[in-house]
Amino acid sequence: MKRIFTFFLLLALAAGSAHGKVYTLSSPDGRTFIEVNVQQQITWRVTHNRQPILAPSAISMTVAGNEIGVNAKVRSDKRTRVEQTVAAPLWRQAVIEESYNQLELTLAGGWTLTFRAYNKEGVAYRFSATEVKAGDCVTAERAEFNFERDFTAYVPYNPDTEHPFATSFESQYTVAPLSDFRTDALAFSPLLVCMDNSLRVAVTDADIESYPGMFLKKGPSRYSLQGEFAPVPETVHATPRRGQVFVDTYTGNLAVIKENASKKAPRHFPWRALAIAERETSLPTNNLVYLLASPNRIGDTSWIKPGKVAWDWWNDWNITGVDFKAGINTQTYKYYIDFASRNGIEYVVLDEGWSAPLDILKVNGDIDLRELVRYAASKKVDLVLWAVSYVLDNNLERACEIYSKMGIKGFKVDFMNRDDQEVTEQLYRIASTAARYHMLIDYHGMYKPAGMNRTWPNVINFEGVWGLEQMKWSKDDMVVYDVTFPFIRMLSGPVDYTQGAMRNAVKSEYVPNNSNPMSQGTRARQVAEYIVFDSPLVMLCDNPTAYMKEQETVDFITDIPTVWDETRILQGALGKFIVTARRSGDKWYVGGMTDWSERDLSLDLSNLIKGQHNAVLYRDGINAARNGTDYRIEPVEIQSKKPFLVHMAPGGGFVLVIE
Repeated sequence: MKRIFTFFLLLALAAGSAHGKVYTLSSPDGRTFIEVNVQQQITWRVTHNRQPILAPSAISMTVAGNEIGVNAKVRSDKRTRVEQTVAAPLWRQAVIEESYNQLELTLAGGWTLTFRAYNKEGVAYRFSATEVKAGDCVTAERAEFNFERDFTAYVPYNPDTEHPFATSFESQYTVAPLSDFRTDALAFSPLLVCMDNSLRVAVTDADIESYPGMFLKKGPSRYSLQGEFAPVPETVHATPRRGQVFVDTYTGNLAVIKENASKKAPRHFPWRALAIAERETSLPTNNLVYLLASPNRIGDTSWIKPGKVAWDWWNDWNITGVDFKAGINTQTYKYYIDFASRNGIEYVVLDEGWSAPLDILKVNGDIDLRELVRYAASKKVDLVLWAVSYVLDNNLERACEIYSKMGIKGFKVDFMNRDDQEVTEQLYRIASTAARYHMLIDYHGMYKPAGMNRTWPNVINFEGVWGLEQMKWSKDDMVVYDVTFPFIRMLSGPVDYTQGAMRNAVKSEYVPNNSNPMSQGTRARQVAEYIVFDSPLVMLCDNPTAYMKEQETVDFITDIPTVWDETRILQGALGKFIVTARRSGDKWYVGGMTDWSERDLSLDLSNLIKGQHNAVLYRDGINAARNGTDYRIEPVEIQSKKPFLVHMAPGGGFVLVIE
């Protein structure tokens, strides 16, 4: 039930200047406080439990030659309190209790500046306009994030400094003081700032529609960050191999205002947000971005089927023991379908190569797609097709019509590698069109979700993460990254990390390999990733031949749900380890992962269960520190009054399933 209390007050705290006014807003519990100072330049300041979060930071947008936020005149102000229960299908929990106070400042010229302060999640602001016209251009935005001290930050830089707005949004974190923020590179968000007293603040954006996403650069002061936005492309070129589009030159505009479907509705711009957590273990379950997103636009979601996917590309179609040549052909995909069917896996993806590179309507001659759809249906398996976003968009309506009628259930859409206005519009267009045909979308080569999964629940997963595919070519440390990004990237939404490797290497033995890739860390760690990572549509990345030799592990993985009624973080430390508990019905699944340090944990399960319960433990074997494939599955008895003790090998993990 939704209860909204609206009250009009003169929020008058006299400002220190005769030329301005200060408006204040607190969260319903009074712990988080926003101060908005309207003088020559609008600024905002944030505190939490009286601890400074954000020093005064400037806010403005320049549209059609007018800088909104400079010399602004407030026509009226309105305060609203919202307490409601938000349904969250395909999310880390079934429902979210939302509680926030809101301040709307109506500015001269038909603009509104809205602030929100949430009880648990954090704070945010956004601009909205009612009098902008189609064709008006946004030429600049000022979004500052000024901090009072030189706090440590976790920064995901775009490594391509020559093309700062071109990126697949996959990067490890540079850990350094704010004062060391590079002046020659942009970072994408979320970006985490570690403050005093275990307070953690993630800088990000949400509800990015028909507008570029927010990068971050060095701000105007020593300890500050500032938003940077990809301009609208002017000239582009497409590659002959994949049809991927690259920008050659940009216009001077960040966005061009488009006609509203309803001319009376305001034009909302993205939220600028600070997710606030009093302890690190609150970060992976912070729901700020989801709550800020526009509500569900497709209505009924019962047709959207989450689940697991037998995937081909990571294992390079490298099956053995068959009497046909493995590759991108009908026989190979029937083999994958048979494997999926035997193990209750819902989907098979046909990745790159099933169609002509530049024409999604032209099927590879070695693939009989109609026969594969028929065969998969007879085995109760569904198919998803890979596509480059630009190639799909060129024939979007026709492709959705043809392939949905054929029985294809969705597209894995790849290689956007941008977040300018043209791409954000493209991805909403693809999501909307696919939804009309009841088709799923898995966005790969993608910026962070930014709440799109709430607005378009058929967009069931997103990459924007330095996932397991990196192990085909990278020597960088994935084990530490795995226990870092759940505290940062997962704030924004689910991750298409593509776990499930059966070749598991200790640190000294790992080498990248394209055709026979391996994971860093132990087998038990790979299994734990199905619980620790938010992934409603999740891959089994290895090949069927490898899985058939490891049936015990396959059975364990396929029994793990992919959507949850409830999620809690039991223990954890950023970049060191994490223990996640998720409930599906009356069953709890607890997954833990560590860095390269072996770790003994004592878990208090009294908040999950009462009394004595039977459980099954999947853990590192006694020799897992020498051989990452060593694991044990064993029944255990647990009691709510006794701590549960578990050991993790270096790079290890565990899963506990409580009946």
